[in-house]
Amino acid sequence: MPALNATQPPFGLMQDWPLTVDRVLEHARVNHGHREIVSRSVEGPIVRETYADLYARARQVSTALLEDNVQPGDRIATLAWNGARHMELWFGAMGIGAVLHTVNPRLFPEQIAWIINDAGDTHLFFDLTFLPIVEQLAEKCPAVRRWVLMTDEAHAPPAGKIPNLAIYESFIAGKSRDVTWGNFDERTAAGLCYTSGTTGNPKGVLYSHRSNVLHSLTSLQRDSLGFSVDDVIMPIVPLFHANAWGITFSAPAVGAKLVMPGSKMDGPSIYELMDAEKVTFSAAVPTVWLMLKQYLEETGKKLPHLDRIVVAGSAVPEAILRSYEDDYGVKVFHAWGMTEMSPLGSMGATTPEFREQGKDAVQRNKLKQGRPSFGVEMKIVDDNGNELPRDGKTTGHLVVRGPAIAGAYFKNAGGNILDKDGYFDTGDVAHICPLGYMQITDRAKDVIKSGGEWISSIDIENIAVGHPAVANAAAIGLAHPKWDERPLLVIELKPGQSASREDILGFLTGKIAKWWMPDDVAFVEKIPLGATGKLNKLQLRQTFRGYTWPEQAVAAR
Repeated sequence: MPALNATQPPFGLMQDWPLTVDRVLEHARVNHGHREIVSRSVEGPIVRETYADLYARARQVSTALLEDNVQPGDRIATLAWNGARHMELWFGAMGIGAVLHTVNPRLFPEQIAWIINDAGDTHLFFDLTFLPIVEQLAEKCPAVRRWVLMTDEAHAPPAGKIPNLAIYESFIAGKSRDVTWGNFDERTAAGLCYTSGTTGNPKGVLYSHRSNVLHSLTSLQRDSLGFSVDDVIMPIVPLFHANAWGITFSAPAVGAKLVMPGSKMDGPSIYELMDAEKVTFSAAVPTVWLMLKQYLEETGKKLPHLDRIVVAGSAVPEAILRSYEDDYGVKVFHAWGMTEMSPLGSMGATTPEFREQGKDAVQRNKLKQGRPSFGVEMKIVDDNGNELPRDGKTTGHLVVRGPAIAGAYFKNAGGNILDKDGYFDTGDVAHICPLGYMQITDRAKDVIKSGGEWISSIDIENIAVGHPAVANAAAIGLAHPKWDERPLLVIELKPGQSASREDILGFLTGKIAKWWMPDDVAFVEKIPLGATGKLNKLQLRQTFRGYTWPEQAVAAR
């Protein structure tokens, strides 16, 4: 045994085993190689692949990337749905030290181009669905030296506008599987995901191998996602949403069967896969569960195999929670997190104290954002950073820290983002009860959350004020029966000018993503301003509280 230095505590004598994500798939190959990944392909058919197959094909991806001059640290982008090919690329890129950059295809093409250029992506892999988007992107992204269409030659389109285009199956065909994975520092960058902000451009969150592995271990705790080899998991949440909430790594870590829905996200398609593959666990935003609930009510079908679901992205409506638990026998868990948190921050697992109060108390408590698992430290603070009491009443700024929480943004965008104690300000306002349950009560930033996606109110406003008749504009999020929130655009016209709802919406068309488009436009004589000249959105939200959306007015006739 080495001699001990009396001036410092001794080191332990354990093996140095770097926490790199290739070890997750290596474990799955050795111990769960026969377990399936079932994918609804973009081309149509259901495709079955095992973890052993995934391992082999991912190593072929690695060789293809290396032969195409991909270096450690290069960013490899994707515009792709949940499927086995996407996961092959995931591990194939990360295994050789490249950075897998998932791009949200729901953004407007100009936003996607900006993100790709900011990331400096060298390659972009994309599904057939996104061919029209990529044709618009190609000339705007000069740093991308290879575009790869994730299909086979039989489904490849004729040569078009995309330079240096390769077809995925041909790109990896016959490539060697004898390639070195890992063998680098566990702090090496592994993944990149951009998060939308309320001001300025999106910011990149750069995950490390270590953070991904530790996040997976955190999520596998029983009071978090709690997966086991017995589970059949359908991640409806996209892989471009922070690694499908980490399921990309946590499922193979325990050998759970995966069921990937691909591009078909409607109620009948989701139910078909759930029923046929006997899915036990699924994760999605509330709008998906509302859509499936409506399908079940229309058809009278049940969910005999589904054991539990996780709802996150926006607050779970009480009606959805109670319906799934009472009508279908499915346990519902509310989760909360952020891209900057890899993303899981808290989970609504129930403690004995609430179970003793009965079912109604348990369900009411599940509407909160839940309790942090080990690996996430969470507290609320006042404007000066002083910690506030955990009494379930006092609200403050929600701050977090942990090994899978961002310490800085890519390229140091936004400068220092941590306080003196290393906490990250989530931008949410919340309270925490003595049992550790956190509940968000407001948002410190004026983003609008619709169907689990962030919409920047400021971006909409900045474009709207460009209309020649508009003096000022404010976009506010108001409650919506399906999407949780939708944007209402409030317009103050210039003196002597006139414009209609259709004029304003027409002016916005083509300048923002379609799903960002306000559901309605309201005209006011004067938009209220705060003491510092900023838009007083609190007053606007109070003014338009209980607003009736156009489709609701039509339905009421």
